[in-house]
Amino acid sequence: MALVPLRPGRAAGRLLPAFCGGTRSKGASLSPGVPGRLGQRRYKKDVLPSPEGPAPSVSVTEIRQYLRAHDIPFHDGYSCLHTPSLFTAGHADQPPQTAGSAPYTLFIDKTTGSFLCTATLAEGTWQDFQANVELQHRGIPPASSEEMEEDMRQASEDARCIWDRALPLWELLDEEETSKTKAMFGISLVSNATLKRFGVRYLRTAKSLVFPWFSPRNATLKGLKLVRVEKKGNTIAYLEETLPRIDSYHNLFGLPLIGCRDTELVLTGWELDALALHQAGVASLALPRGTTCLPPALLPYLEQFKRITLWLGEDLRSWEAAKLFARKLSLKRCSLVRPGNLQPRPLEALNQGLNFTKILRAALPASHKSIISFRQLREEVFGELANTEQVAGIKWVRFPELNKLLKGHRRGELTIFTGPTGSGKTTFISEYALDLCMQGVCTLWGSFEINNVRLAKIMLTQFAGRRLEDQLELYDEWADRFEDLPLYFMTFHGQQNIKTVIGTMQHAVYMYDITHVIIDNLQFMMGQDHLSVDRLIAQDYVVGAFRKFATDNNCHITLVIHPRKEDDEKELQTASIFGSAKASQEADNVLILQERKLTSGPGKRFLQVSKNRFDGDVGIFPLEFSKTSLTFSSSKSKSRLKKVKEEKELLAKKALEGGVGASKKP
Repeated sequence: MALVPLRPGRAAGRLLPAFCGGTRSKGASLSPGVPGRLGQRRYKKDVLPSPEGPAPSVSVTEIRQYLRAHDIPFHDGYSCLHTPSLFTAGHADQPPQTAGSAPYTLFIDKTTGSFLCTATLAEGTWQDFQANVELQHRGIPPASSEEMEEDMRQASEDARCIWDRALPLWELLDEEETSKTKAMFGISLVSNATLKRFGVRYLRTAKSLVFPWFSPRNATLKGLKLVRVEKKGNTIAYLEETLPRIDSYHNLFGLPLIGCRDTELVLTGWELDALALHQAGVASLALPRGTTCLPPALLPYLEQFKRITLWLGEDLRSWEAAKLFARKLSLKRCSLVRPGNLQPRPLEALNQGLNFTKILRAALPASHKSIISFRQLREEVFGELANTEQVAGIKWVRFPELNKLLKGHRRGELTIFTGPTGSGKTTFISEYALDLCMQGVCTLWGSFEINNVRLAKIMLTQFAGRRLEDQLELYDEWADRFEDLPLYFMTFHGQQNIKTVIGTMQHAVYMYDITHVIIDNLQFMMGQDHLSVDRLIAQDYVVGAFRKFATDNNCHITLVIHPRKEDDEKELQTASIFGSAKASQEADNVLILQERKLTSGPGKRFLQVSKNRFDGDVGIFPLEFSKTSLTFSSSKSKSRLKKVKEEKELLAKKALEGGVGASKKP
């Protein structure tokens, strides 16, 4: 699909250079884990979209038909089709096989058609699979990516460098140091035997726990995750770093300890939770990106389990992620542990001495996504009543006044955003989305009006809070940090077909677990395909499609719409939105960037919340624009947020006070 990924991750800081030694020269990229070595940037194949456009999609029916036509045996799994591998014949560490005895080690994703051979770790797209089938029929060995193998080999070498310098936690010379270290990470009750089974080590120079990624094929070290603790006042933050970078880090922590006959599994979002579950005698694995994303490349390793319980964390964000992942894993085999006081995350449950068996038995079935009873909703309703702050959504850091009105950013909602031409809509919405993305909200940008290079430049400037044009020596440092945000861009520009855009969004939700999509702007969805249709009808159709997508995928969509051409002296209203009836009706929130033009000097800008379906609060507050950092911040002057009543109530009040039309409906 037409997406350009920026490597997502949860790492909040650069851990590796802190202990790898060496200094960094201007413009050079330090190869992580290798003391004092400067390396070149390496890019994988197919990171940028093909000039011919996005790869064609394929349905599971077409995949089945192709396999049958080429006499390739297969059987249905939960998320994948299982077939004998094309890549094991003649492989050095694979035993000789006959056609009838070949194990089904190649998995084809039913949604995307991408494949993975768990025996050789060969992977690729559906088009790559077809090409290799054709090569096999001609008697030519399957192709392999030397570039990919070189990247993985280099990452393994870097990981080995760090691994050799780390010590088993239970072998530290000072017992007091061991106790303090375990207490710092909250694992005092995790036994040394459990740490040893998982191969957890400790790196003194970085004060970090080291979690290994071993190949399921030959137990070689493929990568590492380092976790350290940072105290911020009364709160504790866990900072993570991976080798290789997070988009290539496909480690299901604990996979080598899973037996081939295990059929039940608890899937967690944190390595320390997996340790706690294992110590309680429960088969468990930890996802590499926690609640941020379940990469489809990991699905083949989860096919053997008939029942999967998702126990991801202790907040509502983890609960939303569990529901999203269950759809990807197949709802019929998934159960979810509902966060609550008596059901905290596994490590906390171990520390509190809670009964794991009781918690797992209380897990709720994911069941059918379209049918539900109040019995299943009962705990969710209680959770919303007991956790009002979390239910309100993720708070903006840069716009505290927006929190007072909207209360937060929530999944499954549609936000309409408008403002006068040239008022800075794209610049504001970039910062609005960047604020959330920096808090781990997986974001997809669809910018049809300005190109991605310019948009990324704006967002990077807002991220750094400075003009990098004047400090180019700092570019690599800020760009490296910006790369770690879970941020992706569609490569569309100009007029686009709505079905193509929705298809790309669907792909992004599946591949990257996107929870926030920004479309800038609606007018570019109404091009050639709607020439024979009334423009307002076309817009209603497009708005309806985005509304349905937000609801079906539990994904927040922010949709930019240009206003009607009106008098520049008048403030915009909800009715100013082009084709406003359907748009304002379907929207959960309506935001208007107001600009009051002044005869002397620049105009003043305000952000108005004119609709808020969550709790009804609407209002307006001033913004100040910094040209240096391209950021809008809430005004620091004495003028404060002004809450206003609903528009209908205001009109009714004016009518009564004026004595005109008092009997008419407002």
